[in-house]
Amino acid sequence: MKSQGRGWVKKIFPGANTPEGFFSFYEYIISPDANKIIVVKGGPGVGKSTLMRKIGQRLVDMGYDVEFCCCSSDNDSLDGVVVHDLGLALIDGTAPHVVDPKNPGAVDEIINLGDFWNEKALRASKREITEANCEVARLFERAFRYLNEAKIIHDDWEACYTEALDFGYANCMADEVRRDILQDSPVSSVPGRQRHLFASALSPDGPIHYLDSIVGRFSRRYVLKGEPGTGKSTLARKVGDAAVECGLDVEFYHCPLDPSKVEHVVIPALGVAVISGTWPHPFDASKELDRTVEMNVALDRAVIARYQDIIASSRERFHQALARATEFLHRAKLVHDGMQSYYVRSMDFAAVDRFGERLLARVLDLEREVAAEATA
Repeated sequence: MKSQGRGWVKKIFPGANTPEGFFSFYEYIISPDANKIIVVKGGPGVGKSTLMRKIGQRLVDMGYDVEFCCCSSDNDSLDGVVVHDLGLALIDGTAPHVVDPKNPGAVDEIINLGDFWNEKALRASKREITEANCEVARLFERAFRYLNEAKIIHDDWEACYTEALDFGYANCMADEVRRDILQDSPVSSVPGRQRHLFASALSPDGPIHYLDSIVGRFSRRYVLKGEPGTGKSTLARKVGDAAVECGLDVEFYHCPLDPSKVEHVVIPALGVAVISGTWPHPFDASKELDRTVEMNVALDRAVIARYQDIIASSRERFHQALARATEFLHRAKLVHDGMQSYYVRSMDFAAVDRFGERLLARVLDLEREVAAEATA
């Protein structure tokens, strides 16, 4: 059994609220060669997050590094727990991120905490639950429309800086960072594995991120500073793509306002991260080997001066639209919490706890199996 002090907790978002609706990277939660994937089903408030958190925390206490997959619609809830050293994942498989087994029995299994609820009590609250579900859906749709408005405004704001950007200069900056990280590493005949996730979320409490948990242990962080449209995402993407070509596994962290954009790149084997250190995830160089890359130096100030009024207006309107989106995400959570209360009242949580202890025992059996294979 592993025991070298407490493990490291890394917090990520496998899905996010975006202008496109809920956007999922759930296929990247764990690699295809996993040992065990447990899909947890059941309604809201039945204890899925609590069950996964208890097992994850137990493994952290045993010395394992554990990923907590956070929920973008509830800051206190988990959508999954991953332990890469064990090839283990527990994943919430309910809407909006429905997950079904790909290799049933051999790797994947489903557990249903709905087995521990009082169906008669829930049916007595059928109308209230149904109405709440419909209202949550309406509130989310309205929030997504405001996020779309925020993105349109942000695109116009970004276009002002893009017009002022010296692309040749920005390309040279990107190449310098790439060469500094990868040196003369040759292209590999076997590309590295890509993993796509979110490091931040547009939540009911506003933008939130857990960058420190993702890059806190790395010795070298390249922190990109600059206005929207100054090439931060392009630089990060170029470095990540080049690392993959060199055979290195890379984590790409995307922007919830525009999931096509990469905000941060992590290369675990090198202990290196390229980070967008501007709002909504402010981050500053703080370690000896950290380096700040200031993208604004590639801007033509005369062009920026011409667009000052548009930039100021866009900045204000963007934050107003984002605030409205946050308001409706918050209202959706309040309605969801009310609906959840019907399930909480109908659950036999003592039985859930007993089931959780049996599940934990099975996970520890897997831990022993993996440990035995490693020493064989």
